[in-house]
Amino acid sequence: MRLLHKEISKEGGRVTIIPDDAEDMWCLYNLIAVGDSVRTETVRKVVSESATGSVSGERLRVKLTIQVEAVDFDAQTPALRLKGKNIVENEHVKLGAYHTLELEANRKFTLGKSGWDSVASEMVDRACDTSAKADLAAVVMQEGLAYICLITSSLTLNRQKIEVTIPRKQGAAAMGRDKALNKFYDQVMKGVMNHVDFSIVKCLIIASPGFVKDSFMDYIYAQAHKQDLKALLEQRDKFLLCHCSSGHMNALAEVMQDPKVAMRLADTKAHAEQKSLADFYKMLDRDSSRTAYGEKHINKAMDIGAIETLLLSDNLFRSEDPQTRKKYVSLVETVKDAGGVVRIFSTMHISGQQLERLSGLAAILRFPMDELEDEEEEEGYKSDDSEDWDLVAELLQPSKLLSSPSTPAATR
Repeated sequence: MRLLHKEISKEGGRVTIIPDDAEDMWCLYNLIAVGDSVRTETVRKVVSESATGSVSGERLRVKLTIQVEAVDFDAQTPALRLKGKNIVENEHVKLGAYHTLELEANRKFTLGKSGWDSVASEMVDRACDTSAKADLAAVVMQEGLAYICLITSSLTLNRQKIEVTIPRKQGAAAMGRDKALNKFYDQVMKGVMNHVDFSIVKCLIIASPGFVKDSFMDYIYAQAHKQDLKALLEQRDKFLLCHCSSGHMNALAEVMQDPKVAMRLADTKAHAEQKSLADFYKMLDRDSSRTAYGEKHINKAMDIGAIETLLLSDNLFRSEDPQTRKKYVSLVETVKDAGGVVRIFSTMHISGQQLERLSGLAAILRFPMDELEDEEEEEGYKSDDSEDWDLVAELLQPSKLLSSPSTPAATR
């Protein structure tokens, strides 16, 4: 993302920026909130009436400023659609008229906010720092199934899914097995050449269970020599083979935790987030009293300065309620002021999707807080206990006793 102008403070201000790619568009989706103002060029159908009374319409390129009322992200394009009212009158569009602006890569626009909090300001700085991008591609595969993905610090983009039926090793169909495998490998190789730009990508991970990855690499090198594909031969040092349990997309989570991958991604934002989440799970397994998740327990840990590393989903900052966003911004600032580390995870990244399963909010603590575990157990006990007593009370109602087939008739 290119920053052309920046004039912001907690009291308000604006930035003028040009997004470059899908990751920048996702960043803007998290940055632009309801109530913000956005100014950019757009196309508007303008209706005019002549002196004779005839009406004609034409599409004109005009510069509009709207106050945002709704934000929609299209991951396929990728583009942002912002709906709102025009707040700066011009000769073609009246004040208060509704319009939908479409923001896309390489289109300049100006974003204004009534107040720039620390999270929004850091989001802009991070998006404009090109060194923060991971520049990683991955092929996750098993026999007959492969996904070709591009992975940045904020997004995991599935560029192509490849499926080919592979005959079993036994029986009459086994005769066509080698031919089917070669067809499958050829489609995956072509997919890599179509979707992976080796001038940008620093590392291409090939992951699979068993020896599928090794057979695929043998096929690539054989075809590269046979067809004189210098583009592949010259990038040989960028290929990294890893083991995973399956060829499905969710296997990327375990691939990202592989030590070999971690070495290639050292000092990148994606690695820092993935490592923080892995550290959280390790601590949860080793000493759960030094972990917390969920808003109630996180707030208790924050109040006594116990949070060492705070993990948050970017989804928490997309609330349309300004007070909700301020609550999480305050949490981030409090943890940082106490010397803690804050990691904000993208829900479009595999690590962010894992964090979402923990309510989108988790922390590694500086010291044990056994009272959180005790409270959780006590709440669970109370809940179970109250349900049991409700059931007993219901069964002891006179109407239940009279209608119960197992209750003996009263003697007269």
